[in-house]
Amino acid sequence: MKEQVVLVDENDNPIGLMEKIEAHEKALLHRAFSVFIFNKKGELMLQQRAASKYHSPLLWTNTCCSHQRDGETNLEAGKRRLEEEMGFVTEIKEVFSFIYKAPFDNGLTEHELDHVMIGFYEDAPNINKEEVENFKWMTLIDVKNDIEKQPEIYTEWFKIIFDKSFEKLKNA
Repeated sequence: MKEQVVLVDENDNPIGLMEKIEAHEKALLHRAFSVFIFNKKGELMLQQRAASKYHSPLLWTNTCCSHQRDGETNLEAGKRRLEEEMGFVTEIKEVFSFIYKAPFDNGLTEHELDHVMIGFYEDAPNINKEEVENFKWMTLIDVKNDIEKQPEIYTEWFKIIFDKSFEKLKNA
């Protein structure tokens, strides 16, 4: 069965399910999440998306992100994907959500009600090479400066989230 996303209205009320690619082709609003993992030094764990990804391959982004499955809570989804992509489990909490829309050159559009979660972890991840090419730790200020210098190496959604939520992440 192909992966489905939960279509939602602007208040995050589910209104149906749709195959993920179709929802991205039609730019329909759907539920998503983004996980930001920090260490004790306040550094953010970034991941570089695998070369095989159907969009935004090899671009840097937050620790992990994906879509909730039907009936799955935001925290369950975040923990599941963190383990699938980065190979570790840690406690996470939801800190805010917002809606964004980001079109891509390949005709797909991310139109998501994104639930942003944070957690803490100290060790190196055990990355899934089918999902993740590489990882690194960076301070939020270094990420902000790097996005300004070379925005082309970051995913569109990460740049949007980072711009909208820098202060919230800094104080999380």
